[in-house]
Amino acid sequence: MPRKFIKSFKYAHAGATHAVRTQRNLWIHFAAGVLVLCMALYLKISRTELSILILAVFGVIVTEMVNTALEALVDVLSPEFRAEAALAKNVAAAAVLLAALGALIIGGLIFIPRLI
Repeated sequence: MPRKFIKSFKYAHAGATHAVRTQRNLWIHFAAGVLVLCMALYLKISRTELSILILAVFGVIVTEMVNTALEALVDVLSPEFRAEAALAKNVAAAAVLLAALGALIIGGLIFIPRLI
């Protein structure tokens, strides 16, 4: 395998490791995701529904990691307070909130009928 290809995995691993070690919200999303997937297996939902749940869980986690990257970049580019920098961080945080809300709605649509 080409060295650049292997290095790209090392860089991705370093980024994931940093995010997991420093982002409390990422741990919350991971825990919620594990809980959701365990519940899905317990309730024996269909493969299609499981696939949708996995996409929703990973969507939240990926959005949280992009938010982390954007916040780090904004901190480097604008170490002093600027309204535009705060806005960029707030919009990224809102994206995570919307992804989590969407995942919650998906989970509700799949789990509530089985739990009632």
